[in-house]
Amino acid sequence: MPTNHILEIAEYGQSIWMDNLTRDLIESGELKKMIETRGIKGITSNPAIFEKAIAGNKIYDADIEKGIREKLPTYKIYESLIFDDIRHACDIFRPVYEASNGLDGYISIEVPPTIAHDTEATINEARRYYQEIGRENVMIKIPGTSAGLPAVEQVIADGINVNVTLLFSVDSYINSAWAYIKGLEKRAAEGKDISKIASVASFFLSRIDSNIDSRIDNKLKAGAVSITQEAKLREVKGKVAIANAKIAYQKYKEIIQSDRWKALAAKGAKVQRLLWASTSTKDPDYSDVMYVDELIGPDTVNTLPPSTIEACADHCHVDNRVESKVDEAYTLMENLKDPDIDIDIDRVMEELLSEGIEKFVQPFQSLMDSLETKVKQLEPV
Repeated sequence: MPTNHILEIAEYGQSIWMDNLTRDLIESGELKKMIETRGIKGITSNPAIFEKAIAGNKIYDADIEKGIREKLPTYKIYESLIFDDIRHACDIFRPVYEASNGLDGYISIEVPPTIAHDTEATINEARRYYQEIGRENVMIKIPGTSAGLPAVEQVIADGINVNVTLLFSVDSYINSAWAYIKGLEKRAAEGKDISKIASVASFFLSRIDSNIDSRIDNKLKAGAVSITQEAKLREVKGKVAIANAKIAYQKYKEIIQSDRWKALAAKGAKVQRLLWASTSTKDPDYSDVMYVDELIGPDTVNTLPPSTIEACADHCHVDNRVESKVDEAYTLMENLKDPDIDIDIDRVMEELLSEGIEKFVQPFQSLMDSLETKVKQLEPV
């Protein structure tokens, strides 16, 4: 029987989740099989995933027709479809949730991306999603925007599991970690149990390298680059995302050594694990498992699309590397300021956050449009 390297990764304290969810996966039994044969311990979803799942797929037609008969608006039909998928996936992963004592077995669903900059709307939708889905192992995704983080704090205080998403900069991760801690502190101050709440901080990877690599390629194509400058630029290419993530992990270790965290841990609080997201390699010149191999380590999650899961099961090189070459990571990030490289990492991160929200808003709106079209097609004449 071929070796499944994903099972080896679990031995290093990292959980592998899948970045994909469709009704086909649920009803065919494939999702249950992925747990059994690939060791998958959770699911992340987003509007882009649901757009691909629902648009043009007849498997949802009966439920859409039911929504039409009930005279539901299109948005409510959409929710009925995805809430149903999330509930069934939660039920499939319930044994994982129970066996891990609430560490794994979560299904993440994102609040509407159109409210990413509205704190109160985010809080209200997170509460409603959690209540209507009605599963302990659902995890509500909230963007790590300036408006999103206060929502994270309140929603955690409410006792709801949160996946803080769209984190690019180390500072944004630190802010998300403290939002989690503040939420737990608020809940604990009210005398409520904090031991059953879970959170992950979704730190994005490949989009960072794609952005920076494009900048480097443009500098190289522009010409008038000295041999020294070219060497410096090529040395940075394809390495920033992993270096950035390794620094974030060091910050995680510092945070869990703080007195504030230790006080919460004494009351049973679970650590907010760093989750490596955007892990499919975009450049064919790079290893298709580079964002897995280089970031294996304790108290982390890596969420992988199906193709990367299969690649990793086949040829990941498993070792505890999240704390290897940390000094080099700090040096590399500092070198971006070198006049020969001249990449403003703060500006890159701001761009990526803005683009990240838009990359969720566009498929969400596209899905609403295609669902509206399908509703009109299925409406009785």
